Amino acid sequence: MKRRDFLTGLVGGAAGAGLLAAEGLEGKTLALQRKRSRGRATRPHPSDKRSRIGISTWSFHNLFPKTRDQDATATGKNLVLMDFPEMIADRYKVHNLEFVAPHFASTEPTYLQELKGKLLRAQSHLINIPVDIEEIWNAGGLSDPEPKVRETAINASMKWIDIAKQLGARSVRCDPGKMNPGDLTLTIDSYQKLAAYGRSKGIHVIIENHGGVGSEHPEELVELFKGVGGDFIGALPDFGNFPDEQTRMRGLPLLFPYARTVCHAKGLDLDASGNETKFDFAKCVEISKQAGYKGVYSIEYEGPGDPYDGVQKVVDELLRYL
Repeated sequence: MKRRDFLTGLVGGAAGAGLLAAEGLEGKTLALQRKRSRGRATRPHPSDKRSRIGISTWSFHNLFPKTRDQDATATGKNLVLMDFPEMIADRYKVHNLEFVAPHFASTEPTYLQELKGKLLRAQSHLINIPVDIEEIWNAGGLSDPEPKVRETAINASMKWIDIAKQLGARSVRCDPGKMNPGDLTLTIDSYQKLAAYGRSKGIHVIIENHGGVGSEHPEELVELFKGVGGDFIGALPDFGNFPDEQTRMRGLPLLFPYARTVCHAKGLDLDASGNETKFDFAKCVEISKQAGYKGVYSIEYEGPGDPYDGVQKVVDELLRYL
């Protein structure tokens, strides 16, 4: 099921309310967190292959009530974002995280500061926020011919850039909505504004081959990147989001040269030995290496069964091939 199917009632326009006020709290809050952490045994931060691995909250989307599939079979205790950094660090020894926007319980300053403290305590880093919000997919979103619709999508995306900045992330994933491949003028204009704002905050704006955007025709995304220009627009290549192997093997070499922060190491169906059966996982990693990719491989497990076990299999698979 596509992530945008869950957007009804999710966080959106109020995303960045009061962020300026939060900046004044930051120093005091972080100092308090450091004080509380003194004397605790700290987890060693990995310096090997594991430091290139990340885990997205989307891997556990059926354990977050807002994004649970109606026909979900996964069982287990519901998750909350506040507990995610420590759980992932303890269970998988992974310290790079992706927080999908619908999994934020709030975007109020006090909540975000507490969440930042949880990241600090787990010695973890937020690498990216996939901005799955209603405004992105409402009508045509960032590509809509109606100026007011585009402006709403741009402003909502900028608020998540502010949130990413506050939490120490490197990027936000903002999809273009209903992009018109025949005329990218409006889409390019929207992303030039977002990329300029992202540059001012030190946050990359990245686009995934996701939900039909760039999945069947990845060349469209390359054309968009070239049209926008600059170093703060880029790709989020997803191993799994292609209709067939031929498109995957054509698309990934096109997208990885534009990937600067994160890619998605998808888990769709792994066998008993922990090997992905739906596509050539090892070849995907090899393509990323050939492109000189230096970012994080963030796991998105979307397969059957226990997501905790599924994520572990993808972690092990990455450790084999990185």
